[in-house]
Amino acid sequence: MRTERLTVFVVDDDAPVRDSISLMLGIGGYRTAVFSSAEDLLAAWTPDWAGCVVADVRLPGMSGVELQGELKSRGTMLPFVIITAHGDVSTARAAFRFQAVDFLEKPFDDKQLFAAIETAFALEESRMQRRDRERTDREKLARLTAREKEVLELAARGMHAKEIAQDLGISSRTVEVHKMRIMEKLGVRNVAELVRFAVGTP
Repeated sequence: MRTERLTVFVVDDDAPVRDSISLMLGIGGYRTAVFSSAEDLLAAWTPDWAGCVVADVRLPGMSGVELQGELKSRGTMLPFVIITAHGDVSTARAAFRFQAVDFLEKPFDDKQLFAAIETAFALEESRMQRRDRERTDREKLARLTAREKEVLELAARGMHAKEIAQDLGISSRTVEVHKMRIMEKLGVRNVAELVRFAVGTP
């Protein structure tokens, strides 16, 4: 089931087309936000937006592909579906260079658009899950004491308890106690998971 956090941001300067797409998506169960230009979307954009952008290539001012590049430069990974009545190879190539999910030529039917959006939403949900997992991992790491962080860092390098003890000037038994506390705080079951956690967390 699609998360309710996802929105389809529709950008098209042709009001009848824009309204038609929004209506089509609404009937299909999608939440939408509509804009008549790339500049209007950028003025409203916030980093917490989630979903995908459906943008026409030809817009007043910045084009749909330029909008794609601008959002990418701002650090957003919102997937794009590019639509156009004037498809050409160079424009399509530019869109896919910025990792567009699809490039649809007008007129397209609802099934084509829905399929592209579902692909975009699957990518977005994976990104959000990864972001949420990384945030949870960072919160867990923040619970560690300074000494526990030192032990974790050395364990992640593959050092054994005796080596860690020598490096930190403490006993092997103390290292083992730290490891147990670290595993409890991070919610891992063994040293292998501990190392994977340490290596995989920013």
